[in-house]
Amino acid sequence: MSAVSQGTAVSNGRFTRVLIHVTLLVFALFYLLPLFVMLVNSVKPLGEITGGNMMALPKVWTIQPWLEAWSTAQIGVQPTGLRPYFINSIEMVVPAVAISTLMGALNGYVLTKWRFRGDTVLFGLMLFSCFIPFQIVLIPMARLLGLMGLAGTVPGLIFVHVVYGLGFTTLYFRNYYAAFPTELVRAAQIDGAGFFRIFTRILLPLSGPIIVVTVIWQFTNIWNDFLFGSSFSGQASQPMTVALNNLVQSSTGVKAYNVHFAGAILAALPTLFVYIVSGRFFVRGLMAGSVKG
Repeated sequence: MSAVSQGTAVSNGRFTRVLIHVTLLVFALFYLLPLFVMLVNSVKPLGEITGGNMMALPKVWTIQPWLEAWSTAQIGVQPTGLRPYFINSIEMVVPAVAISTLMGALNGYVLTKWRFRGDTVLFGLMLFSCFIPFQIVLIPMARLLGLMGLAGTVPGLIFVHVVYGLGFTTLYFRNYYAAFPTELVRAAQIDGAGFFRIFTRILLPLSGPIIVVTVIWQFTNIWNDFLFGSSFSGQASQPMTVALNNLVQSSTGVKAYNVHFAGAILAALPTLFVYIVSGRFFVRGLMAGSVKG
């Protein structure tokens, strides 16, 4: 290849890379535009929003909308702000994610390393549960929560999300553990290790990537859930998403858009934080669990 041809190929390669980067930048800016609008309007006085350009930067910067959304905004009949509902969501999400992740790991361990008659049928039924629409389970779940005395409570919401998420967590861990050599388990059994010792000493310490995937998946789904929260919670146990909807609906007269924007960002901060901290492990964990299935 001549020097001219090499130079042309290098120029074409650079042009292609620049074009790809510019295209990705345009799409990123377009995707982030709503977030920009929410951020700039959450630190504006209401008059600048109703009588000005929502895309413009604030002339007067203020954090009053954030303070009001957090602690003094009227939700329903009381000016409680989003703070108690944020705490409700934390109290709901953390146990639900932990329990469903641990139970999914146990299920995946049993379905791959302790095979039994009918295990494939059981796994198929659990996999089928992943495709059941939310609306189908509302009435039977409400009846079950009433019989258990958990209706309208945070523990009731935890129970709902654990049950509904168990199919997904089992699927993730089952596919991940299927790639583990069964000989490790057999060797541990010969050395006298029991069921839980093998699980806690061999499989669980090597499950970091798939644990991250499961935690991100479950945390995002549970935190952002609105249907279960609005259907099974009481006034005092409402999660953040339901409270945010009530905040917007309870406004009368001129809408406090700056407060609504601030509340929406507050509701999105936990999932955003989770993705920033551990998002780089998400794809890695998914690929690790897709070798065998």
